[in-house]
Amino acid sequence: MKTRDLLPLVDEVDPFKHYGRVKCVVGLMIESQGPESSVGDVCYIYTGIQKKKNRILAEVVGFRDEMVILMPFTAVSDIAPGCIVEGSGRSLEIKVGSGLIGKVVDPLGHPIDDSLLLPKGLATISVDQDPPNPMKRPPINEPIDVGVRVIDSLLTVGKGQRVGIFAGSGVGKSTLLGMVARNTTADLNVIGLIGERGREVREFIEKDLGPEGLARSIVVVATSDQPALMRIKGALTVTAIAEYFRDKGLNVMLMMDSVTRVAMAQREIGLAIGEPPTTKGYTPSVFAILPRLLERTGTNQLGTITAFYTVLVDGDDMNEPIADAVRGILDGHFILDRNLANKGQFPALNVLKSISRVMNNIVGDKHKNAAEKLRASLSTYMESEDLINIGAYKKGSSKQIDNSITRYPEIISFLKQGTHEKASKDNSINALVELMEKGD
Repeated sequence: MKTRDLLPLVDEVDPFKHYGRVKCVVGLMIESQGPESSVGDVCYIYTGIQKKKNRILAEVVGFRDEMVILMPFTAVSDIAPGCIVEGSGRSLEIKVGSGLIGKVVDPLGHPIDDSLLLPKGLATISVDQDPPNPMKRPPINEPIDVGVRVIDSLLTVGKGQRVGIFAGSGVGKSTLLGMVARNTTADLNVIGLIGERGREVREFIEKDLGPEGLARSIVVVATSDQPALMRIKGALTVTAIAEYFRDKGLNVMLMMDSVTRVAMAQREIGLAIGEPPTTKGYTPSVFAILPRLLERTGTNQLGTITAFYTVLVDGDDMNEPIADAVRGILDGHFILDRNLANKGQFPALNVLKSISRVMNNIVGDKHKNAAEKLRASLSTYMESEDLINIGAYKKGSSKQIDNSITRYPEIISFLKQGTHEKASKDNSINALVELMEKGD
């Protein structure tokens, strides 16, 4: 690089460091007088006697009168009035590159699996970026193989599609994500475990993901015991990593578990800085951050991010505020049904309540017709199930119901899949077509 090319960069450098002092700590929030900064800037709070001894990372989340409101990335126990606050003048940045593949990192990009991350070949990126220009997003016109029979055949997902997996607790969201991560034909998995219990993190990585899945994955972890800001940054970091590899021309599979806990973390921050609670206690900033986060994935001119977001619904209420907001943003929703799980059906995916909004644009007529026939047959059986179970239905009363009763055991067998059973997209489609042609 020539000297004249460096001059504009030199002009952007601020030769001064900006400092302030902590004035008070209230709950999760720290108020300081100075430094000069903007919302989203990272600051360093020094708690030791020596200036560089103990440095706590914090972020500017607002202002009150002439005071700067900060939220730390760690616990506030060591912070006291008079601590020096140094402004960095920039938002949170992480190191990213191919060296991250196969590693488990925290929201700051630091490995937590005792591995060494070599700085060579890593690029520095901001975790908070703008979504792609909607006029420059290529349309979704090609399916992606996720290795789950019911999804590939009846709810086909396209490269660059964003899908929500909606379920209550303990219905199989994490297990389904692990299946997708192991079986998908995407170039790379980027997985965010946001607000998970600490016990479940290692369990997911070793049991659901497995060595085979981890070898082609990057996992970002922000457990439930970490501050709300770390959970928010976990969601932003995992998205930024996926964006980096998308811009390298890869087809990335992003999985985030769960969006609900991201919303809860943002609610925690919003209430702490004085936002008014609205629907079910969620603050307005929650409904502002969701579309900004979810719209960052999808297609751009260089590559694709196919995204699966899990949504934890309270009391299996699919119309609660976060579920309703997320469903309106994404390109499809998959409903996991507790009743199906109780019957031993896995994946417990209710195909009659689920939809892939791009499926009709990316599959052939033969495939689409077979999927519609299976849905119709399953719907007919479910509507008449009570009559069938109590023996009130007489065979021959309806040809449609007779056909649905005949096909029902085979349909359920088709929808079931073992957690370590891999089903390719082509085999799943062929099996679907063969099943629906058998009764015609």
